Amino acid sequence: MADPRIHPQTLCVHAGTSGEESGALVPPIYQTSSFRFESTAHGAALFAGEQDGYIYTRMGNPTVAAMENAVAALEQGHKSLGCASGMAAINTVFSGLLSASDHVVCSRVVYGPTATLLSRIYKKYGVTTSFVNTADSKEVIHALTPKTRMVFLESPGNPTIDLADIKEITQAAHAGGAVVVVDNTFLSPYFQKPLLLGADIVVHSLTKFLNGHADVIGGIIVVKDEDRYQVLRKVLNQTGGVIDPFNSFLVHRGIKTLSVRMEQHARNATAVARFLENHPGVTWVRYPGLKSHPQYDLGQTQHSGPGGVMAFELKGGYRAGEALLNRVTLCNLAVSLGGVETLIQHPASMTHASLGREERKAAGVTDGLVRLSVGIENCDDIIADLLQALEQV
Repeated sequence: MADPRIHPQTLCVHAGTSGEESGALVPPIYQTSSFRFESTAHGAALFAGEQDGYIYTRMGNPTVAAMENAVAALEQGHKSLGCASGMAAINTVFSGLLSASDHVVCSRVVYGPTATLLSRIYKKYGVTTSFVNTADSKEVIHALTPKTRMVFLESPGNPTIDLADIKEITQAAHAGGAVVVVDNTFLSPYFQKPLLLGADIVVHSLTKFLNGHADVIGGIIVVKDEDRYQVLRKVLNQTGGVIDPFNSFLVHRGIKTLSVRMEQHARNATAVARFLENHPGVTWVRYPGLKSHPQYDLGQTQHSGPGGVMAFELKGGYRAGEALLNRVTLCNLAVSLGGVETLIQHPASMTHASLGREERKAAGVTDGLVRLSVGIENCDDIIADLLQALEQV
């Protein structure tokens, strides 16, 4: 665990960079599948876990380890496990900690593939899931049963930007023997540290803010104790969903600018959110940096910044959402988030189109909802683009 006295801005630059035997300022890319043993005794000791070292990149690699150490330090966690994607990270947690007949309580507003993984794939193996409104702690607590082994939270939630009271929910879950997993992708460890709020495990899509440049697919798991690390490491090694050295190098490089990017994302997003809130074509804006957010006060207690992602509702509904996205020019019409570029998408016609209208409505994904990941461009240019597009809707 990193020294809590070191400022996150400093950690972003230096975490995971020490310990390189060559003295390289930047940890090099160890683009190798295997590592040479000094002797048969050395190889046997490595396989037996009696000696630290590297055997095969699926089981560990210095470039990957440097990135893992950096993220663990930022989250104030014990250790991390780099994965091939955010979903590989989530699947590793599920497969490592869940068994047949176990029960999961999960955010109703959650990344679509996470919900599908639980409701379709793990359901086949006897795992049941209750999808609830985790913005209401009472609803989460009511859903807990003696068989609940995990509470999975996404805060802020995708795409409605609902917040979960991580500390309150964690206390209730722990009282019943359940672990709490938090997807911290939307705020990054620069703005929110769920482990310090009591959560047991944090997952991220490295693709988003941690890398920040829309050129990597990766995920990561951060744990707070060695026992759980060992359990998940064995699962990850066996199932093979590991991140490769080159993508790890890119993520680690991206982390060095995480602090300046997150600050700029938040400044821009705050300005954009205020503009949208005052536009006559917008019904509401959901952004943790606005006092109009239903859980603004909660946000002030559990994160240090509001992030760069927001949702807003257009008065014209479904057709207005389509029309707006067809008229933006600077904002990129694309899924994902957390890159230096501003990205915009319409969940009802894109990422959540497979859900029925009533199912979307129950999850708060209304027809006119637009999700906006605000980039680090000049905010006046972002606002000007949105303004011209709104005027044509």
